[in-house]
Amino acid sequence: MRIRAAAILIQNNGLALLERHRTGMHYFTFPGGGLDTGETPEQAVVREVREELGVDIRVIRLAAEVWFRGNQQFFFLVEQTGGEFGSGTGEEFASGLDPARGTYEPTWLPLEQVTVQNVLPKPVAALAAKSHPNNWPAEPPIFMEEGI
Repeated sequence: MRIRAAAILIQNNGLALLERHRTGMHYFTFPGGGLDTGETPEQAVVREVREELGVDIRVIRLAAEVWFRGNQQFFFLVEQTGGEFGSGTGEEFASGLDPARGTYEPTWLPLEQVTVQNVLPKPVAALAAKSHPNNWPAEPPIFMEEGI
């Protein structure tokens, strides 16, 4: 099982996402990634957002949990505390990567577009769009997804 941690970062009614073009598909995904050995999900999301977006964040709370193909994913509501959006230097941006891995482009997507565009996972996109700013469920929902 692979555990993943991802960030829900909202500023000025925009959601921070990675725009992806990969194997003929165009979609948006939440910044985040797998846990390193010994890392908590909260530590992983802070590290991954720094690598992918170039910003420092503070974890506010767990917002949702997703089970995808048997793998657990934690989605945290976060706020930016520093850094410059779009200045990430993670391995996703290294030149010479296999083109099959596709492109990663940090972007702000207006909240009103989140449920119209192909934002994955869709249940978390819908949750962010309807819950911001003050309507987040008291208990993080758990979503079960079998495929993209």
